[in-house]
Amino acid sequence: MAERLMEIRSLKTQFHTKQAVVRAVDGVDLDVDEGQIVCIVGESGSGKSITSLSIMQLLPKPMGRIVEGEIRFQGKDLTKLSEKEMTRVRGDRISMIFQEPMTALNPVMKVGEQITEVLLRHRSVSRQEAKTKAIDMLTFVGVPQPERIFGEYPHRLSGGMRQRVMIAMAMVCEPKLLIADEPTTALDVTIQIQVLKLMKKMRDDLQTSIILITHDLGVVAEMADHVVVMYGGQVVESADADTVFDSPLHPYTQALLLSIPSLEERKDVLYSIPGTVPSAAAFPEGCRFADRCSLAQPSCRRRMPELREIRPGHYVRCDLVGGGASS
Repeated sequence: MAERLMEIRSLKTQFHTKQAVVRAVDGVDLDVDEGQIVCIVGESGSGKSITSLSIMQLLPKPMGRIVEGEIRFQGKDLTKLSEKEMTRVRGDRISMIFQEPMTALNPVMKVGEQITEVLLRHRSVSRQEAKTKAIDMLTFVGVPQPERIFGEYPHRLSGGMRQRVMIAMAMVCEPKLLIADEPTTALDVTIQIQVLKLMKKMRDDLQTSIILITHDLGVVAEMADHVVVMYGGQVVESADADTVFDSPLHPYTQALLLSIPSLEERKDVLYSIPGTVPSAAAFPEGCRFADRCSLAQPSCRRRMPELREIRPGHYVRCDLVGGGASS
């Protein structure tokens, strides 16, 4: 049985503005085992990316802050680390691939300089050793002519090539955990498949655990060992991938799966979930999905359901499932 790499408990991340307190992440529990791929899925505004930024301690200051909970990574609570201590963790033991590689890469630095900078910061190596390691990593991620690409500026590379450079930069120190925030969003389908295969290769060859954030359930089906469904800043369902796709229990998860187009079943109108995700500055009192849920009862709007273990390893936040409270 794989060992637990990271545990997140009761994480609450808020943004304090003059107008309101925005509860972007509101009591998230999440586990990642060694060598596991955990996919976090949900609509825009559900709290996926803020959860990842909370793990990396990259929240915009002073508005963004973790107000409650703990993030235990290899036994240490990251929320208790100083910025200096966290700097040693970022890029070394935990790395992140951001959504848009063109904005994440420094446009005035050559690709090779950006990769070697990570090594020089976290490893006691010479510049020549760092260059050799960087070229080896570019080769590993499938970059053709890695010695030439090493000396190029980001704007001279295609979107798929820039994403490979981002992955090489994130993996050059062989981190224990890789966080990938929508890594295939800006890529065409062929490059998406290549990037996903590359991430699986990293897990298999380097035993890297991966948190993959996406809204694409096709990507989830291809990649996930475990799936965490988020809505309104909370986890609403959590289980292994087969269980989520074969036996989803939360109405939101069921609705997401109904939204996937099918080649086998012809429909004149594709299914869509009515309404929108509620504002994190004004969440309703009860279940946050109640206003969009066709099964909602009056009690759903009065009481916030708890995340409960319905079956071994299968957690659901819904009082209509598994004999939850109805008062």
